[in-house]
Amino acid sequence: MVQHLHEALNEHLESNYPSHGPGAAVLVSIAGEVLYEQDIGVANLATGEPITPHTNFRLASVSKQFTAIAIQLLAQQGKLSYEHTLHRFFPAFPAGIGNQITLRQLLCHTSGLLDYEKFVEERPDWQIGDEEVLAIAGSQTQTYFAPGTAYRYSNTGYVLLALVVERVSGMAYADFLQQHLFEPLGMRQSMLYERGKAIPTRALGYARNMAGELVLSDQGTCTATKGDGCIYTSVRDYLQWHKALSSMAGMAPALDQVYTPLAGYPNGFYGMGWFFSKRRSGGLEMYHTGNTSGFSNLVIRIPEHDALIACFSNIADNPHLLTSFLDVLDQFPMLRLESGLVRDLLALTR
Repeated sequence: MVQHLHEALNEHLESNYPSHGPGAAVLVSIAGEVLYEQDIGVANLATGEPITPHTNFRLASVSKQFTAIAIQLLAQQGKLSYEHTLHRFFPAFPAGIGNQITLRQLLCHTSGLLDYEKFVEERPDWQIGDEEVLAIAGSQTQTYFAPGTAYRYSNTGYVLLALVVERVSGMAYADFLQQHLFEPLGMRQSMLYERGKAIPTRALGYARNMAGELVLSDQGTCTATKGDGCIYTSVRDYLQWHKALSSMAGMAPALDQVYTPLAGYPNGFYGMGWFFSKRRSGGLEMYHTGNTSGFSNLVIRIPEHDALIACFSNIADNPHLLTSFLDVLDQFPMLRLESGLVRDLLALTR
């Protein structure tokens, strides 16, 4: 299997990513053994620095699972409850909304909160912050639907969750992540993006313009908010995260407690920063994409095999992640996903 896996994934990378352009880092691990680790392409087109297993990529929405675990840790310590409402943490929130929306609903994207992005004008010289998102959300008098009655992907909700972590812990969110997750888990290169703060061994993000030319697309007006998509990490560090979720007490995502079914998917669910489905064996398969101005990522976990598949790329709107990359994985029973939910993640995260 290992030789065939190497050949298939090498062919995939070489066919879809030029060695001189933005590329990708891929890691596959089963039962604690790294079966495949490869990278291709350039982290910085200006310097020619190559992508390596230690290159830090912006995780975008893959960051949400870290936000959810931060909330979970505080719940385990008795410092908050999933049933606590927004009004408990943000007293200025309109009572009609703030007293209805719970942390559980934020974690499951069932709050109905309006997308903060629709109220923000894209500006090249400015990035919106979490407190400004709170002000936007707190000025609303309506929601898309009655809280708890439907699913709608919400960056607003996860921005508010990071602010909850700060309010409850008394720590800056970046410090909380560093002290409670990154340092104890040995994720030595991982960090939260903060404007003006250097990120070591990082990839820059790129996109193609209307003419098909590569352009730097590393940051945007809505890429500095913390809880919804601001973590940088490498495939090596992400493996440490996977190991912690698999083996450390209290770190397994509380998917049996905090989740919502997805309409139109009889075997599709969302909770705690993960999309997931039940396998015929009774176990789960878990996945999430991350797409932002210059990065596209996919992570997959199959806990019953202790399997991790991670692909991080520094190109926007990567067309290969949910198509040909998954086609390669389908060739291997231990890595094959039983649900088609994963191929619809782009639609489910917009």
